[in-house]
Amino acid sequence: MAIDWAAFTPLSALAGGTLIGLGAALLLLGNGRIAGISGILGALLRPATGEIAWRVAFVSGLIAAPLLWTLLAPRPVVHIEAGTPALLIAGLLVGLGTRYASGCTSGHGVCGLARLSKRSLAATLVFMASGVLTVGITRHFLFA
Repeated sequence: MAIDWAAFTPLSALAGGTLIGLGAALLLLGNGRIAGISGILGALLRPATGEIAWRVAFVSGLIAAPLLWTLLAPRPVVHIEAGTPALLIAGLLVGLGTRYASGCTSGHGVCGLARLSKRSLAATLVFMASGVLTVGITRHFLFA
């Protein structure tokens, strides 16, 4: 495996990770809520009184931030080799896994681990092992 040094951007990665951690911490400290995206978005589908405004603001920020960023910098070129059917199936599998795991990678990996949750540690280990296994099978058996 070779590192593409032109695409290696540790400072921007550190800045992004810091902002994600800060956002998660501020939501927990200011609102008492965990910044698990699937839970925040899922609860908008069956809204409870007093829970709608902050959830809409959070999701709106997730959408608005990259759009605003494009005013400051050019959009990155994105090249996805998978076709639409593969992307749809992958999205459905991620959604199904999120429901079975009682949360997504952001909820478990960022917020759960920060709270020393054993369930989040187990979920994150399963997420990572599944990713490694999927890449291994895909690269070495399906497309060898």
